[in-house]
Amino acid sequence: MAEELKKIEERVNYRILGFFENGFRQISNRLRPVHRPADLSGMRIRVLPSRIQARTFELLGAVPLMWDLTEAIAAIKAGEIDAQENPFANTVTYDVHKFHRFHTVTNHFYISRPIFVHRPTFDAYPTELQDAFRDAAREAVTFQRQLAVEEDEAARRAVIDAGGEIATLDAREHAAFVQAVQPLHGQAQTQHPEVLKAALTRN
Repeated sequence: MAEELKKIEERVNYRILGFFENGFRQISNRLRPVHRPADLSGMRIRVLPSRIQARTFELLGAVPLMWDLTEAIAAIKAGEIDAQENPFANTVTYDVHKFHRFHTVTNHFYISRPIFVHRPTFDAYPTELQDAFRDAAREAVTFQRQLAVEEDEAARRAVIDAGGEIATLDAREHAAFVQAVQPLHGQAQTQHPEVLKAALTRN
């Protein structure tokens, strides 16, 4: 991880002091339970503005829509699109769980939020102050991640209380999703062989 942080810091004018949890992303929809890629066939799903994410859902058989979040939430509430993907806490915060009965724990993407500090300013601080910043960031990360666990648990309860269903994939179902997106893995090996090799070596 330290090597990746160093490479990021080399390209931007910031120091990264830690990462806050945003969490694993899950699928919710208004049509049917999702246990295998075929269940997503033809399903119109709002995704982040990411070509990788859009391609992932294309490979799973869905129709990805890289819509603005506000626009997507309005369309979900109006029944104009079928599905979305978010951590449970976000799904509940946006009230999507009141319109989507079916939820599936896919853990298909993970997102964290870096804590950035302006590098020239930070580097000009005395060492003692830099250390204090880093210590405070570590404490904040620990606190925020525990909150994230609690928020996830509370959000799952809210889904159930609203009449929703939460499906968890078994090993064979999960393997089917992994197999469906293998072309992306092959593309990563072709485009970024050194990065992927280093990551697999460390693991």
